[in-house]
Amino acid sequence: MKSYLSLIPISAKVHKRQNRMTLLCIVFAVFLVTAVFSMAEMGVRMEAGRLIGKHGSQALQSLFSSIMAQTLFGAAAVLFLLILLAGVLMISSSMNSTVAQRTKFFGMMRCIGMSRQQIIRFVRLEALNWCKTAVPVGVLLGVVATWGLCGALRFLVGEEFADMPLFGVSIIGIVSGILLGVVTVLLAARSPAKRAAKVSPVMAVSGNSDTAKHTSHVSNANFPRIETALGIHHAVSGKKNLLLMTSSFALSIILFLSFSVMIDLVNYIMPQSASTADIEIASGDGTDSIDPALLEQLRGMDGVKRVFGRKSSLGVSAQVSAKASTIDVISYDDFDLDCLAKDRLLKRGSDLARVYGNSQAVLAVWDPETPVAIGDQIEIDGKAVEIAGLLKFNPFSADGSTNGTITLITSAEAFSRLTGLSEYSLVMVQTTKNATDEDVEAIQSIVGDSYIFHDQRDQRTTSTYIAFLLFVYGFLVIITAVTVLNIMNSISMSVSAKIRQYGAMRAVGMDTHQMTKMIAAEAATYALSGCAAGCTGGLLLSKLLYDNLITTHYSYAVWSFPLVPLTVILLVALIAAIAAVYAPAKRIRDMAITDTINEL
Repeated sequence: MKSYLSLIPISAKVHKRQNRMTLLCIVFAVFLVTAVFSMAEMGVRMEAGRLIGKHGSQALQSLFSSIMAQTLFGAAAVLFLLILLAGVLMISSSMNSTVAQRTKFFGMMRCIGMSRQQIIRFVRLEALNWCKTAVPVGVLLGVVATWGLCGALRFLVGEEFADMPLFGVSIIGIVSGILLGVVTVLLAARSPAKRAAKVSPVMAVSGNSDTAKHTSHVSNANFPRIETALGIHHAVSGKKNLLLMTSSFALSIILFLSFSVMIDLVNYIMPQSASTADIEIASGDGTDSIDPALLEQLRGMDGVKRVFGRKSSLGVSAQVSAKASTIDVISYDDFDLDCLAKDRLLKRGSDLARVYGNSQAVLAVWDPETPVAIGDQIEIDGKAVEIAGLLKFNPFSADGSTNGTITLITSAEAFSRLTGLSEYSLVMVQTTKNATDEDVEAIQSIVGDSYIFHDQRDQRTTSTYIAFLLFVYGFLVIITAVTVLNIMNSISMSVSAKIRQYGAMRAVGMDTHQMTKMIAAEAATYALSGCAAGCTGGLLLSKLLYDNLITTHYSYAVWSFPLVPLTVILLVALIAAIAAVYAPAKRIRDMAITDTINEL
């Protein structure tokens, strides 16, 4: 048979509706990879332009070996593999269902002389035929999305992204998208192609290989509802289909939980604090020598939103748990203390309210190296204080560790009582949004040469932080959308593959309500098995990623059970499974019994 390949475009037109969701899965996969790699390259281009402007072309070599470039492309590579796996499972599940519906077609092809190898080649080329449409659409959407994201970062976020290239075309992104689309389809077509090749000419008569399979036992008569038992039986009888459906559900959950770790990673890389200062004024010798009157003078100036300060006394002799020790004592103004609660920096059980005013209560910085706990008593120069709360990490060190030093945080009044010092070692100023350079110069002139003046406005990371969060949440939304489409498509295709069986059941007296319950039971079986596998794999991978990406760099970071992300994705999976039952059930209800039985 020489012209059998000419049937491929004809088959694509005939099964256009069945292939629609599969095409959409390919488009989504190509789109995601193209956008991810394109944005990674745009980020590197932006940083390259900035470095060349400052240091010349010799800075490029250090850029591409930098942590930033390695992190961007490393994360993109991991996402590539995850999306590839998700695409293979989704498309393979869809193609298996399509092959099951077309058993009669492949049997007739065998009757007229098509060999097993020709069947395999036909299915693979038919799958590649989808790439002609899906891959270009996915690549185009990825490029357009990259342009939109770059434009948003440059004009809406600005600041750090002012040099973000516009309308850039990433060859790496496009090639990665095309490669993923083709490889995904070829891998996904392997199993369905072999399954189609196993169809014998005899099956052309029955039209569905599933009908040729007989169970060796009847359904449990003690089961509350026979339609429920049949639905579960339909789900578990096809081992390969059950594995694919379970894997599709599970992978969506694993993707969501894994990508949720990126939110925590961004929070650790670019921690945001409500007490971050735009201007810092420090004493020249690091001692408490800044007159408190300066704070009152600065509060009345133009462009100033808030002024607060800190006092510090380092290397103070103290009694900790009846043992002599050396500690650091730092004071926080009321606003600074308020920010600890806003930023969620306190460990569970801390009582911040006790620390305000001329209190006997203090806060302590915690890590595994410091032997302090809530309720401990510390004596400073004969004055006893009690630890009322613990900070999760040390905000005064780059890596969050204490290096074995006990650090206490007190109110300004308590600090003066304990140490006898009333001057400040550091004054921090937060400016208004409309503060001008002239306003800052006026502040600097008031400070004069007596203290060290630091203008830190250009070191803000808020815009970058928001941009990264939007990026992460955007991909979580896309993963959620793909999850919904995948679940609905998989269940719909699975039901369509058994439509002759449903027609026979209607012919022997099963009503539409029972039919709907049977389909719902089948969908619930897929959902429960997929959610169980997804939760197990997702939580393990979440912990693994957290330990390798975060804990290895931030020793104080501790993985916690991702209750919110897990609840969200499980609700999405449940709602999608419920919604997926509606369309095929309505289709069966609307079809005449004879049409259902004769459905190919």
